[in-house]
Amino acid sequence: MRTPRLLSLLFIFGVALATQAAELPLVALFTTGGTIQSKGAHRLTLSEYNDGRVTPDELLSDLPELKDLARLEVVEISNVGSGNIDTAKLLKLSKSITAALARPEVAGAVVTHGTGTLEETAFFLHLTVKSAKPVVVVGAMRPFTAISRDGPFNLYNAIRVAATPGAAGKGALVVLNDTIHSARFVTKGHTYHVETFVSRELGPLGFVDSDRVVFYRDILTKHTAASEFDISKLEELPQVDVVYGYQEASPAPVHALVEAGVKGIVFADSAPAFAKAILAAQAKGVVVVQSDRKGAGRVTLSDRSAARGAITADNLNAQKARVLLRLALTKTTETRELQRIFNEY
Repeated sequence: MRTPRLLSLLFIFGVALATQAAELPLVALFTTGGTIQSKGAHRLTLSEYNDGRVTPDELLSDLPELKDLARLEVVEISNVGSGNIDTAKLLKLSKSITAALARPEVAGAVVTHGTGTLEETAFFLHLTVKSAKPVVVVGAMRPFTAISRDGPFNLYNAIRVAATPGAAGKGALVVLNDTIHSARFVTKGHTYHVETFVSRELGPLGFVDSDRVVFYRDILTKHTAASEFDISKLEELPQVDVVYGYQEASPAPVHALVEAGVKGIVFADSAPAFAKAILAAQAKGVVVVQSDRKGAGRVTLSDRSAARGAITADNLNAQKARVLLRLALTKTTETRELQRIFNEY
């Protein structure tokens, strides 16, 4: 039989636990799918893992340690591979994150994502989420069912970063392999290694260490709360495609895209045969942006290329230049304004 003193102690203990839980930061978790939510046929399946999908509930039940780290609100946007992330999902995701972060009690947001196009989604959020609070995109290189899977610890670290006040104001972040990258500069650099994500020229922003989250630098390009892009009323975005340059490249893809009605084309390097096709595309109102295929370095703008109406992508790779051009075209088609946008973002 419980004595009044015991009941009083139990009540006090319960109140203390409830108070402690209420003091934990609230993080909004948005799930979209990818390897981090994939199952293989057995524990040694590290590729071709199409044997089922992990639900958000399974992700969280696998990480009981999260209960001492943060309170979580979960929104499932999709459960697909990253190649199936389309405009509708991107717009829904960004709008949902902005709405969640507008609530004072929400400290930050985390997004699970496949790694193949993770950098594109992360950069889109970097440009469109209207909040200075942390937005962290996370994935995995090994499926949920594999030996030495990296997903659970990546997710744990991503939530740590999202709950860290020092992560605010840095735009969208990408966290894998204990490393924090800016969505503006990160790219996937290896097909299957767990250390695949790299920021080639400038390096990571910081690290998720065992004792604390450490930041060593910031970024100066515009993003998130300071971004001029407003997608709140958009249901679609202009079609922009990428054409890759190489020896003896044919202009046929350029002509085909123009005929298909694209609004913009990003060139990942150029080729002699592209010259006339580019002029023809520009004459029909298609905006052309020059990027590069080498993976590092700016594409500089010369007086000669500026006179031809060229727009350069700075040091954005072609897939990220495409993301920025789609958003930029919702505001302007004027060459100088578009170049300003590429210079500032």
